[in-house]
Amino acid sequence: MIYTAIDTFYLTDEQLRDSPSRKDGIDEAAETTLRVYGCDLIQESGILLRLPQAVMATAQVLFHRFYCKKSFARFSAKRLAASCVWLAGKLEESPRRSKHIIFVFHRMECRRENLPIEYLDVFSSKYSELRHDLIRTERHLLKEMGFICHVEHPHKFISNYLATLEAPELTQEAWNLANDSLRTTLCVRFKSEVVACGVVYAAARRHKVPLPEDPAWWTVFDAAEAGIQEVCRVLAHLYSLPKAQYIPVYKDNDSFSVRRASDPQASKESPASAVASDRGTPVPSSSSQEKSSLGKAGPEKVKEKSNNKDKPLSDELNGKGDTAVNLKSESNVDRAEERERSRSRGRDRDSRGRDSDRERGRDREVDRDRAKRQRSRDKSSGYSDKEKSRHRSSRDHGGYHSAGDKDRHRRH
Repeated sequence: MIYTAIDTFYLTDEQLRDSPSRKDGIDEAAETTLRVYGCDLIQESGILLRLPQAVMATAQVLFHRFYCKKSFARFSAKRLAASCVWLAGKLEESPRRSKHIIFVFHRMECRRENLPIEYLDVFSSKYSELRHDLIRTERHLLKEMGFICHVEHPHKFISNYLATLEAPELTQEAWNLANDSLRTTLCVRFKSEVVACGVVYAAARRHKVPLPEDPAWWTVFDAAEAGIQEVCRVLAHLYSLPKAQYIPVYKDNDSFSVRRASDPQASKESPASAVASDRGTPVPSSSSQEKSSLGKAGPEKVKEKSNNKDKPLSDELNGKGDTAVNLKSESNVDRAEERERSRSRGRDRDSRGRDSDRERGRDREVDRDRAKRQRSRDKSSGYSDKEKSRHRSSRDHGGYHSAGDKDRHRRH
């Protein structure tokens, strides 16, 4: 039983040899190949998604930890690699949308397996299945980790160790070796300090840079010589392996693409038919195939009916295929005409809206011109607004008194 806790996810060699994949009949070479293949997918997808190296390193460590508890036969390496990238992006505060991750893994699979690169429709059933599986696999990943996803990388120790040893020229080489070590199980066997000492030792040997040995420099950094030698041995074995290829040990279909290279019938289909079948609508490859199928189906039905009722049906046979084709063509023409009518109605509406907008603009301009002319007349007459109001009030007042005087005169 492997117990998960913060910074204590380390296994012995016996536990690794007795992994769940071995219990399902997967040998050591196949398991190593699948681990390297999954880490290659994570590294390549991180580059395409423009993620920082910390995200890719965290995703690879999560990938190795998960397969220490689960088998490659029960969980797809491709699907888990995508979920590790998605989860690591959130852990390292560089999240990416699930849509972009699915698109990148779909394109990588097409390129790696020499499949035609097709557009993956976000409204297709294939995309929905991939997205649900991405979420489900992430949930399994978190469950197996116990929601403890703390990862400590050897990269942060390399700079400090080389600064202490006064060998800054080894920084780039040691950094590259630390990236390559993530493709192996070193991250679940040794602490980050031991891996950092191992890559520094390998970089110094490769560049023939002497390091202090009396006393041994690795004792200062709490590392043992046996651990450093094992790190160097595992890295040498990694570089001796050929390029990792996918081994289909997963029981179900784990493809990110719509079609498979091993399916000869699917390879003959056109991209439009593949996308349409993904949406659930069958598309015939050619009209000749449709006519031949109709012609084959017709005689069989005629034979059945003639056996049952002993009636000649030659007229129905002769016109069946043609009527079906004519009905389809007429329905297609009607749909095209209806689409054209709706487009013309939309254009008329747009043109009417534009005309009404122009008329409103003209009315506004006319109102502005009138207001300007009125103001200019007022200024030319020499009256201000106050004088106008005073003049009107005095005129009204005078008119009122004059009306009262008239009434008085009438009474008298």
